[in-house]
Amino acid sequence: MTPLDPQVKVLLDQMAAANQPAFHSQSPADARKAMDAMLNVLGPGPDVHKVEDRKIPGPAGDIPVRIYSPPGKPIGILVYFHGGGWVVGDIASHDYVCRALTNAAGCVVVSVDYRLAPEHKFPAGPEDCYAATEWVSKNAASLGSDADHIAVGGDSAGGNLAAVISLMARDRKGPRIRHQMLIYPVTDAAMDTPSYKEFTADGFVLSKLDMEWFWGYYLANKRDGENPYASPSRASNLSNLPPAHIITASHDPLRDEGEAYAELLKKAGNRVKVKRYQGVVHGFFSLQAALDQGKTATRELAEELKASLK
Repeated sequence: MTPLDPQVKVLLDQMAAANQPAFHSQSPADARKAMDAMLNVLGPGPDVHKVEDRKIPGPAGDIPVRIYSPPGKPIGILVYFHGGGWVVGDIASHDYVCRALTNAAGCVVVSVDYRLAPEHKFPAGPEDCYAATEWVSKNAASLGSDADHIAVGGDSAGGNLAAVISLMARDRKGPRIRHQMLIYPVTDAAMDTPSYKEFTADGFVLSKLDMEWFWGYYLANKRDGENPYASPSRASNLSNLPPAHIITASHDPLRDEGEAYAELLKKAGNRVKVKRYQGVVHGFFSLQAALDQGKTATRELAEELKASLK
């Protein structure tokens, strides 16, 4: 196994010393509080030119969004879906990374507070995210850009949602998406890859046991896991999708399914860039305030985003 990045090891040692419980050992409510507490320790994100909280229409009521704007003319708009296994996380938990992406890419970032499970099971989250992407497309001019310069992105479950929204937009003849930014994405409910066997137990931020917990709350039944809007790697047709930039982490149960999805996209004729970051764990991008490799990922994600949107 690749050695851990020294900064990651320090972080994991601190988490172990604090006896931070694993997701699968908590209730959804307690897990949400724990995630907020962990990310709040990192402090506020970088300053950006403008931040605005709004509510936009969704399929089951208003959807809260947070809009980050750079100075000057933006290169386009990134619709961002936060991670957290469709159960935890929100606009606040991912405020830091959205600020960092806004500054690094010079784009507007619209962070979407989609409905969470178990209160709202699949497909509530994807439908909210698709509605938000449609809203951004229709209102792009008021955000300082246009409907021809829209990308989607997210981390973990948010990476899953970005992949799913790319499929939905193609299938429904919806917004034209120029780029999909998939940060260690969830792509298959099967959970049967070698990296799942490698990281079954606790100790690396995310484990197979945690993912079983997340999927159990997200899906109403196991059959839903075969739906490509839950497991995008199950799609019978992956052609004609936006260029994808996929990053994975070496010490992450999701590593292999993210890289396998990259290969499926390539075989279907799509342009794909994929990179595995060595010595890091799931969540390293969100923990970039403490991890240099998280900062590097932000710069590289932003460069690829700019290349697709220009």
